Amino acid sequence: MFTSISTAIKELRSESIATQKLFKNLTNDSLSQQVYAEGRTLARLAWHIVTSIVEMMNKTDLKITDVAEDAPIPVTASEILESYRKVSASLMNQLQEKWTDESLTEEVNMYGENWSKGTILYILMKHEIHHRAQMTVVMRQAGLKVPGLYGPSKEEWSKFKMPPME
Repeated sequence: MFTSISTAIKELRSESIATQKLFKNLTNDSLSQQVYAEGRTLARLAWHIVTSIVEMMNKTDLKITDVAEDAPIPVTASEILESYRKVSASLMNQLQEKWTDESLTEEVNMYGENWSKGTILYILMKHEIHHRAQMTVVMRQAGLKVPGLYGPSKEEWSKFKMPPME
């Protein structure tokens, strides 16, 4: 749970940069890739990250209006990336303008339970990380380069003149 707006914004911005780094490697051809027939496509996973920000924050007193909660999945990778940038920026701006450290303890009904706003932001961040991890697997299956997010990816070890870790 976050207890300070400055810490929440710092962490959310860092994760937003990582998500954008991942989304930049998507291609239009890769968007239909999925692990198995009933599984989510890369487009669906990425779009779920975008719309989850809207859906969760709109249950609070923040209103993200750049993308509708139920908007259809865009057909291009660039549209998904641009939509993500918009909702992420809107979230950061509204957090700075409307919430305080004290407001992070206020509770909001979230999925039939009462969550503090600090918990909501923390879970939103972890949710995004979770789905990004799923995307990296599907991206590998699609033949895409997977960027390192918390350290070098297999392809990036050569920048350090080191063999990839096993």
